[in-house]
Amino acid sequence: MKFAICQELFEDWSWERQCGFIAEVGYQGIEVAPFTLAPRITDVDATRRRELRQVAENHGLQIIGLHWLLAKTTGLHLTTGDAAVRRATVDYLIALGDACADLGGEVLVFGSPGQRNLDSATSREQGLERAAEVFRACLPRFAARGVKLCVEPLTPRETNFLTTCAEAMELIERVDHPNCVLHQDVKAMLSEAESIPTLIHRYADKTGHFHANDSNMLGPGMGVTDFEPILAALEETHYDGWVSVEVFDYTPGCERIARESLATLKRGHHLGK
Repeated sequence: MKFAICQELFEDWSWERQCGFIAEVGYQGIEVAPFTLAPRITDVDATRRRELRQVAENHGLQIIGLHWLLAKTTGLHLTTGDAAVRRATVDYLIALGDACADLGGEVLVFGSPGQRNLDSATSREQGLERAAEVFRACLPRFAARGVKLCVEPLTPRETNFLTTCAEAMELIERVDHPNCVLHQDVKAMLSEAESIPTLIHRYADKTGHFHANDSNMLGPGMGVTDFEPILAALEETHYDGWVSVEVFDYTPGCERIARESLATLKRGHHLGK
């Protein structure tokens, strides 16, 4: 099990400073929100991608992938009835996959609630088929670049489409590609009827990435969630991917969040063995 942190909470810092601090705290990876690099990922040219990757590697970090894929974009949507918009979404996701690979990453986490919500004219079945169509069109390129698409269930407070692991798996099975896998997120799983360890065990063979956070939008150890059984379940299922800290409330400050989150994960990881 390897530990990373999503770097948008350091958005006001230079890339060099982000990488230096994240490595100093003890993380092994850094997960990037594309909007922190440029308004669109296509604005980040090949030279800049090499620079970003080299700086991270100089600090002993791997850029593990991208998340918040469609955040702060316009004209893109996963389930819309507008075929031209879906085609543009395919093209942009492919560009994100190429950037991910160029940066040394392996995972694309598709959350983006605003760009996947079903509108009033779209049924759940239509949404599933349109989403599957978009993902199927991207996956050959992702596979060629060694990138996995991780489908992220979110809470019903955030979206009306794919709000449980089971619903995300329905889409993943419809897509039917080995590079399309499940993403699990603690905050999201807290909204499900079953316990998080149960969900980890049930979907262990399909889970390709994992976000650690709490219902209070802070990091692990900064809320009421007990991470020891969560990390024990990951150990028991032999999860060997990344556990990445993702927070939404930056009030305590990025440095405190980063340190306390990793301390909780390392402590729970040790106790779970």
